[in-house]
Amino acid sequence: MEDIDRLLLKLKGYYFDHLSVDIGFIENLDDFEIREDDVFIVTYPKSGTIWLQQLLIPFFEYNFQKIYLGKRPSPGLLSTHLSYYLVPRGLKNKRAKIIYVYRNPKDVMCSYFHFEKNVKLQFTRTFEEYMILFLEGRVLRSLWFDHIKGWYEHRSLFNIQFMMYEEMKKDLRGSVLKICKFLGKELSEEDMDTVVRQATFENMKYDPLANYDKIITTAYGTNVKGHFLRKVTIGDWKSHMTVEQNESFDKIFQREMKDFLLKFIWDVNED
Repeated sequence: MEDIDRLLLKLKGYYFDHLSVDIGFIENLDDFEIREDDVFIVTYPKSGTIWLQQLLIPFFEYNFQKIYLGKRPSPGLLSTHLSYYLVPRGLKNKRAKIIYVYRNPKDVMCSYFHFEKNVKLQFTRTFEEYMILFLEGRVLRSLWFDHIKGWYEHRSLFNIQFMMYEEMKKDLRGSVLKICKFLGKELSEEDMDTVVRQATFENMKYDPLANYDKIITTAYGTNVKGHFLRKVTIGDWKSHMTVEQNESFDKIFQREMKDFLLKFIWDVNED
């Protein structure tokens, strides 16, 4: 599938965007300055990065352009999709706080497919072909299984809080309270209402700080057919995957995630 391989650059065992990666910076990323009041949002793509940024905006100055832009205000809110072993060593000294948001991988895969095909316009083949690439890790940001397992299995190195995308969807207020506790912050009831309200999908669609459609149009042109914020839902994979594809995915998931302790929610009706 040359159209994907041509756009990927494998560096330190991780797939970057060949057109935009700063190789020099990645090579020296270990020395990136980490401040004690920094908070990092870590996700695999299409797992709730922008959503969590919206929740945390009231607390921080922020940088939506990922960690490699260098100088930023303090305290800082930063986000990255990097695997655990690529982040600066200062994070491994527990100097800053990390919130890792994870989402069930079937919905991640479906959302990523739409993004690559209709927004970035970098994938021209079928969903079935994309599923093969996703499960092999031949996509931007590499293999989902390695990403989440790497961060979780090395969690003792970091000051890290794991958040489930689906729990945020089902109980946004409760999720905000959990985040506040981790960050050592308190919100009044009025401020809590404001934070929860601004982080609803309907409000985010019209917020330029959350909706990247204009940026995407500038970057990829007017042929873009999709939106950066497509859906904030649970179980969208059911409208994409055949029974056979789902069974194949489940076999791989069970093999790769055996004895993994974090739970997953696959359907909106699950508790």
